[in-house]
Amino acid sequence: MEYQKPKGTADLLPGTTNLWEKVEEVAREVFDQFGYRGIRTPMFEDYNVFSRNVGDTSDIVEKEMYDFHDKGDRHIALRPEGTAGVVRAYVENKLYGPEYPKPYKVYYMGPMFRYERPQSGRQREFHQIGVEALNNESPQIDVEVIAMAMQLFKRFGVPNVKLTINTLGDKQVREDYREALINFLKPHYDELSSDSQERMYRNPLRVLDSKDAGDQKIVAQAPSILDYLDEESQNYFDQVQSLLKELGIDYEIDTNMVRGLDYYNHTIFEIMSDSPVFGGGYTTVCAGGRYNGLISQLGGPEEGGIGFGMGV
Repeated sequence: MEYQKPKGTADLLPGTTNLWEKVEEVAREVFDQFGYRGIRTPMFEDYNVFSRNVGDTSDIVEKEMYDFHDKGDRHIALRPEGTAGVVRAYVENKLYGPEYPKPYKVYYMGPMFRYERPQSGRQREFHQIGVEALNNESPQIDVEVIAMAMQLFKRFGVPNVKLTINTLGDKQVREDYREALINFLKPHYDELSSDSQERMYRNPLRVLDSKDAGDQKIVAQAPSILDYLDEESQNYFDQVQSLLKELGIDYEIDTNMVRGLDYYNHTIFEIMSDSPVFGGGYTTVCAGGRYNGLISQLGGPEEGGIGFGMGV
């Protein structure tokens, strides 16, 4: 019998591993300058840590989760992303107490798992570097996290990076926009892809994120979330933009960007590069955003957080 690595995985051999180690070393140096410390969480968690918080209408939970029942009949999932596990550790270890710094800043590095069709740049076991700034809610922290990500790619020597941002507003803004989006999409129901038809009533914002060409043509005419921001959400987004300008960080606003995870609100962002090594055209190489409800969903206090992840 000829033994081979599982489909969607890769062997990192000497010669390649030293490049990985260099990337990780640069990341640690940058994170250290911004006051972040390393955290390591289990590679598997209770299924609900991800299904409840990543979102049961996300592609990850609907189609890509590696989950199983173990010998004790516990429903377990291999981690498909880093944030939910870090927040679970933050809550379980009560790292929000008065003796801990605020915001509580951590970074992680390690493998993640998603059952998707292996292709260039996408594996079933993939490696991420990410950060989380917990126990905070301020435009200043949002911009610091974005600035740190931009600094990281500068240190890596990645050329022509482009920052795109958007806001999802607060909970009420999302609800109002959700209703407006459903009303817009209803007349187009028969033209939508089957995935978007399923999501239209459960989580219509995910339709904006569809990769289907027909869906994209329809949502190009959809109302913008920026038209539904309340005063507080608008002020928050204005401050983020003002601070980015103060730091000389160029950005574009993409109102159709919603990110693939359900826990985001207020500031979300993506960093893109058109370097040929990524396959030509602008490719997202880093993404993240704010998640103010996630900590309380996992049993912690009503606090906010923001972070980003990037594939190695």
